[in-house]
Amino acid sequence: MKPRSYGCGLEAALAVVGGKWKPIVLWHLADGPRRFGELRRMVTGISEKMLIQQLREMEADGIVVREDFREIPPRVEYSLTEFGVSLGQALRPLCDWGREHMERIARSKAEVG
Repeated sequence: MKPRSYGCGLEAALAVVGGKWKPIVLWHLADGPRRFGELRRMVTGISEKMLIQQLREMEADGIVVREDFREIPPRVEYSLTEFGVSLGQALRPLCDWGREHMERIARSKAEVG
């Protein structure tokens, strides 16, 4: 398959982390490995099916690694790769900006919706 070309760096970054859930999952993995059930509880509002899909896509993009411990009961952990850690560091300023403007954003969204 021919590699995709991107018009700018933002387009390439959004191809990896775009969507509602991936940045949130990435954020929760930044503190260390998490089991699937932990992530499901932490990422409020996501369905099990969507979380599985997002994790698989992030794994395919080299952001997340899945480790199956082959135990009974089954235990699987997800953690960030070095590539994923670097993406998390790039998203930190965006998170800081959102935290700084959280009330304003909530007000404007309430006015629209």
